[in-house]
Amino acid sequence: MENPLPDFEFTTSLPVPREEAFAWFSRPGALVRLLAPFSGSVRREPSDGVNVGSTAVIGIGAPGQLGLGLGPAIGAVAGPLHLPGWAKPEIPWHARHVGLVPGRSFTDVMESGPLASWRHEHVFEEDDGGTLMRDFVSYDLPLASSSGPGGRIREWGKERFNTELKRMFGYRERQVIGDLLFHSRHSGADSSSKRIAISGAGGLIGTQLRALLQGGGHEVFRLVRGPATETDEISWDPDAGRIDTAALAGCDVVIHLAGHPIGGRFTAATKQRIMSSRTVGTSLIARTLADLSADGHQRTLVAASAMGYYGASPEARPAQAPTDLSEDGPPGTDFLADVCLAWEAACEPAARAGVRVVNVRTGLVQSPSGGMLQQLLPLFVAGLGGRMAGAGMQSWIGIDDVVGIFAHAALEDRVSGPVNAVAPHPVDARDYAVTLARVLNRPAGLTVPGFGPALLLGRQGAREIARSDQRGSSRRIEEFGYAFREPELEPALRHVLGRR
Repeated sequence: MENPLPDFEFTTSLPVPREEAFAWFSRPGALVRLLAPFSGSVRREPSDGVNVGSTAVIGIGAPGQLGLGLGPAIGAVAGPLHLPGWAKPEIPWHARHVGLVPGRSFTDVMESGPLASWRHEHVFEEDDGGTLMRDFVSYDLPLASSSGPGGRIREWGKERFNTELKRMFGYRERQVIGDLLFHSRHSGADSSSKRIAISGAGGLIGTQLRALLQGGGHEVFRLVRGPATETDEISWDPDAGRIDTAALAGCDVVIHLAGHPIGGRFTAATKQRIMSSRTVGTSLIARTLADLSADGHQRTLVAASAMGYYGASPEARPAQAPTDLSEDGPPGTDFLADVCLAWEAACEPAARAGVRVVNVRTGLVQSPSGGMLQQLLPLFVAGLGGRMAGAGMQSWIGIDDVVGIFAHAALEDRVSGPVNAVAPHPVDARDYAVTLARVLNRPAGLTVPGFGPALLLGRQGAREIARSDQRGSSRRIEEFGYAFREPELEPALRHVLGRR
């Protein structure tokens, strides 16, 4: 190590041998899995892993509470408007790898970015069958001299900056341990590296799912509209009924996530796009896999669905429907239930041909990078958050667990049929608001009136999205062997928001 007195140190005990831990950091996807969503985003992954000369670009957001409010506020607007990545309130950080001792250490520096300098050395040591990973960081803050009043400002700045580093490295610690344990559970004698295609790979779930699978040594391909220009792309055009059948034939698993966003007003045109974007693409993939089944190769289709299958509220369910929504329960009777029913039915050609089919019924995904939490954060950070009037039970799930369930379904042959992707402990709307406020150290005394969501989503959208009431059961996916990382809401929120 060149600098004997680093400005920041962090030590992590990893539950796998040193070679295995180092290999995880060397694979594609590691940076995506490690970068905390409350601190920024990955704009370009490392060009050559941890090898010397490899470069990457990340975007650094505002620190502390400002970042938790500003970043999600801009993201909630940028997504629906399809704004480019540079529109995010982030400063580009260009990194380059400058040192490598294979299996032992690697070092990166900041070539350009918000600091005057940055050097980060990762050191891996044996530790009684596991690994002790030591991070040594040396940096200089901009515009701060080391003497006089500037020196005092520099020390204050370093204290604040080290606090932010502790948040980020604490997040990294839980991520890498969780991922390594996940891959250890899926590395039995009968397991092997798989070739997996993902539609919607650039979305909230798809980005993290692709990275998680790559970290396990699996080869992941992205289904892209238009011609495939990269080696990891497979061309398809669901509206035209075209897909690269030959490329798909080389895959063991297809994970289908793509679909028109649900979150705007339920106009007739929007409802048609929501329905067709799910059934047309799913049907194309299912028919293609059914045709390919004649070659005798066993394939798997893991298709997204949603808890909307059961109806948004008790009023939208058959009278005999149980309170705890399990996979053997009946479908609901509202619009989103109809969508989910048709969505899952579109998989039937593949199932009839012997393809293993899994339908993942997702709950409310918790991440500051998208979905429900992203929309709520600006209000709660400003102290204006509270319970949604008329809302009931919230079947939530952390981003790492929904990604883990999709990956588990792809890798475990015993998983089949519908599975709920919800945490074991749903909460009511009041408890959700109180918990989020406590995590952010903000009040939650307000009640959002019912007409508020109706102004944005329309009456039907507000009823089926903002005021949903669902108590989903996670029992079936747990019986299939999935181990939840964050079964309780408060620890899950503290992790993704860096508030432990």
